[in-house]
Amino acid sequence: MKCLVTGATGYIGGRLVPGLLDAGHEVRCMVRSAGRLRDQPWASRVEIAEADATDAERTRKALDGVEVAYYLIHTMGGGSDFADADRRAATTFAAAAREAGVGRIVYLGGLAPNEELSPHLRSRVEVGEIFLDSGVPAVVLRAAVIIGSGSASFEMLRYLTERLPVMTTPRWVRTRTQPIAIRDVLRYLVAWASVEEKVNRSFDIGGPDVLTYADMMTVYAEVAGLPRRVIIPVPMLSPGLSSHWVGLVTPVPAGLARPLVESLRNEAVCREHDVADYVKDPPSGLIGLREAVELALRRIKEAKVLTRWSSASTPGTPSDPLPTDPDWAGGSLYVDARARRVKASPQALWTVIEAIGGERGWYSLPLAWHLRGLLDRFVGGVGLRRGRRDPRRLRVGDSVDFWRVEEVEPGRLLRLRAEMRLPGLAWLELRVLRHGGETVYGQRAIFHPRGLAGHLYWWSVTPFHTLIFGRMLRNVAVTAEHDAPPPETS
Repeated sequence: MKCLVTGATGYIGGRLVPGLLDAGHEVRCMVRSAGRLRDQPWASRVEIAEADATDAERTRKALDGVEVAYYLIHTMGGGSDFADADRRAATTFAAAAREAGVGRIVYLGGLAPNEELSPHLRSRVEVGEIFLDSGVPAVVLRAAVIIGSGSASFEMLRYLTERLPVMTTPRWVRTRTQPIAIRDVLRYLVAWASVEEKVNRSFDIGGPDVLTYADMMTVYAEVAGLPRRVIIPVPMLSPGLSSHWVGLVTPVPAGLARPLVESLRNEAVCREHDVADYVKDPPSGLIGLREAVELALRRIKEAKVLTRWSSASTPGTPSDPLPTDPDWAGGSLYVDARARRVKASPQALWTVIEAIGGERGWYSLPLAWHLRGLLDRFVGGVGLRRGRRDPRRLRVGDSVDFWRVEEVEPGRLLRLRAEMRLPGLAWLELRVLRHGGETVYGQRAIFHPRGLAGHLYWWSVTPFHTLIFGRMLRNVAVTAEHDAPPPETS
């Protein structure tokens, strides 16, 4: 089948695409920027169409000739108008699919009970209804907590359990939910590309276990070999306070944690399993929570996490061009440029550069970087704890703490764009250069201020640049020299 996948840069979409390819389908990815998919291992096997789901003309063109369209676009952690944005994008996409003669839309939404819903869960339900009423046969898969290496729900469960042996918790930890393994979610999604019957309805999907969130933390602790956690419920803790609490303890920022926490207030248990009439359960059955946690932890230990919750761009991330690009429109620009000769091979230096961030840190004043991350989380940013998808390799679109990989030229250049809350745009460039037969490490911090606040911000942090960037320059070079293999001798 000819399939179109939206959200291919996100957690689910980035895993669905290779699943569809392995099943023998043709895949076209609809993304806002084709460059974000450039380094994906499957990029050469797909078509890429650049379009925003709210752009009717481009979306219609992207859907031309498509038989099955997967809609995996969600606004997580957006502003107060996120529901309007979701509604507008879904309506535009549905109309374009109808005009293009698409045979089926497949949408992954949230498992919602018949009661008062959180704003984000209510928006998921509305988007599903838009597709079911679109005139195009639609399949709406409704899932609760998705457990898999790198998923936001799993990272939240993992860090809360590992970091808090004793915790006071809000009432939502006693609400029942039916988690589902990412492998089963992908199995359902891929299978719907091949189901021949005309279907237009929603399906509840979940794993075999129905538990409370407290039960899930207990299972995680057992699988991870941790002592039993002590959970003390408290009567009152609003979703807002809960999300900030989750943001402090886990890598998931408060803006993303809030919709996750809000959805946990509602009981999310499947009311039917009709999906099995079309997609048969595997002979071994659906994956339970314990096995799903085991699989996720194994992936993390082996550094084989294919996508993470941070794979998708942070809401509000600027898409402005780099000041060195042809599209740059001018304006004030501040640059902190430094260089140092390195007594090591270019490859040894590149190995250090590509592994920067995450567990390895930033090679200068860890406390200062930690405090900057805390400040960012305090004002609603992503903070410093997103880490890395892979400890050694980077590709365009990866998140590295509060940066996003904007460009990678293996052996030559790593360009990072800041996703922290700033009064302007910021980049950090790390380069491997050759000069007179010697290896040179080049480092540039670039800042484009917005308004007076941007200029004041730059001048307020300039005194710290020698400490931060100066030490970073020296320590990266020293690490490359220390880790470099000894020269060959005859």
